[in-house]
Amino acid sequence: MSTDETTTVVVKPKPVKKLKPARKQVKAGDVERKETPQTGKEYNIWYNKWAGGDREDNYSNKVKSQTRCNIKKDSGLTRANTTGIRYCCLFYARGCCPYGWECDYLHTLPDPDDALPDSSKDCFARDKFSDYRDDMGGVGSFNRQNRTLYVGRIKETGPGPETEEIVTRHFKEWGEIERIRVLQYRSVAFVTYVSEFGAQFAKEAMACQSLDNDEILNVRWATEDPNPVQKVAEKRRLEEIGQEAIKARMDPRIVDAMRAVRALEDGDMLDDEGEVAEEPEFGETGDPEPKRRRIELPPPQEAASEPPPQPLGLLSADTMEGLKYFAEIRKRNGVSLSVINPKTVPPKPLTSGLGVADYGSDEED
Repeated sequence: MSTDETTTVVVKPKPVKKLKPARKQVKAGDVERKETPQTGKEYNIWYNKWAGGDREDNYSNKVKSQTRCNIKKDSGLTRANTTGIRYCCLFYARGCCPYGWECDYLHTLPDPDDALPDSSKDCFARDKFSDYRDDMGGVGSFNRQNRTLYVGRIKETGPGPETEEIVTRHFKEWGEIERIRVLQYRSVAFVTYVSEFGAQFAKEAMACQSLDNDEILNVRWATEDPNPVQKVAEKRRLEEIGQEAIKARMDPRIVDAMRAVRALEDGDMLDDEGEVAEEPEFGETGDPEPKRRRIELPPPQEAASEPPPQPLGLLSADTMEGLKYFAEIRKRNGVSLSVINPKTVPPKPLTSGLGVADYGSDEED
């Protein structure tokens, strides 16, 4: 005798991992600030460097960053989670924030789905400018949504796919990557993120960092891609984002009403879900074929069977219809208004004027 026993396995949902308070990345005094060696006579406050002097490349004088952000260890709760500030900490991205949970800014990656309150600022609350700097560094411009970074001074130790794998491994920490293009034998790569916030965070996090070969990266904003295919794709992407933003802010009832009005203008019928209804049409094989249903309008002969009303007296037919309409409205509101019929009321004689017709030649006056 055998009995069939059924066992049910209950899968418990994984508990949501709560963020712990953010740790202090460095202690006060751990990071030594090294000034750029002076090679000129005038200090340019816009580019933050000395003007004139040595014409050598500025990045040859750069030193490797002493700190680097570790998302798994450094992410956590700060004061910004209670105050409602949506901007990230710039020093947290660089790996040198000494405040930790006492910081007034977020110590997490920027959320690509969360819109910032001011579009003229980046994810670190820094003001953007109308145009890019000459060296494509700095905060960036608010006239163009740039999601691509230029990564230079890469030490290539293998073929192109190997370099692309190294770049992907280091840059995917800061956000979802859309595509990476490596220019082999030129030590250059272009990294395009899905979100602009990811590119802003990665630019600061990877500045003066190294990959696997102890190099010092030159990370800047990339210029506009001249590829026409990418231009069309970017334009389509921006249009879709705009449509989704408008649709999210509009009342769905207004959208349904506009769709119904457009369907009536086109002569279409809408189903219960608000889509254009379709009716089967039998083709040559006898199978029903879908076809858009049209509202059957009356023929023009029937619609124009009644003769248009003739004008009455001095007032046209449209004016009389308007007077009747307003009289009906005032009657509903409790105010009586009589519509004057020009046929029944005779015209009154003129009491003023020159009176030339009443003047007789025999009268002395």
